[in-house]
Amino acid sequence: MLSHAVLIARIAAGGALGGVIGYERRRPGRAAGLRTHLIVAMAAATFMVVSSQFVYYQGYGKDDLVTVDTSRIAASVVSGIGFLAGGAILRSGPSVQGLTTAAGLWLVTAIGLCAGSGMLVEAVVVTGLGLVALHLLRRFEGGNDPLVRRRVSVVLGDGAPATSELVAAINGIGGIVGELDYDKRLDDKKKVAVSFDVRLPASVGFAKLIDVLESRPGVRRIQVRAPS
Repeated sequence: MLSHAVLIARIAAGGALGGVIGYERRRPGRAAGLRTHLIVAMAAATFMVVSSQFVYYQGYGKDDLVTVDTSRIAASVVSGIGFLAGGAILRSGPSVQGLTTAAGLWLVTAIGLCAGSGMLVEAVVVTGLGLVALHLLRRFEGGNDPLVRRRVSVVLGDGAPATSELVAAINGIGGIVGELDYDKRLDDKKKVAVSFDVRLPASVGFAKLIDVLESRPGVRRIQVRAPS
């Protein structure tokens, strides 16, 4: 039976290593950041400690006919994290967001279980490999240029381009348009109001987006604001 100090140290190590991964994911717009990853890893480490050590604290004697499967709690953690990670995955139009965040939560769960079982060297090495995968390998996916999200509302009048042309123009400068809210008046004014979320590389800037929208004929009003 391990001492309380050793068990607490394992839990703290798991939480700290998960926090390292969470710090890398702290950038705005991420579904899960520092606190979420730290808590998930610390919880996983706690479950692992409970799974491996709880039988020693129940006061069973050596002659008691008790059979305990110490792997069942830890195994349930692996299944349970799927519900939490699934909440980080969002679909926005044709794109899917949050897959890396979900994978990161799965990773810190494994790190927490590793630390909780006393395999601290392995937990540290896996944390380092996770940082390499999340940070250094991002450049091979074009991830050095972070995306900034804004809510855009445009009012179109006579002679305005089709909505598909607006989306194509935004895509042409590297923007990603989410689902559209479309509102059209059928009276004599025949105005069309379109609202949508745009994710644009920070290096492009929203001044470029505004220039593109203002250059379209028939655009009566443009509003760009932070997403709610």
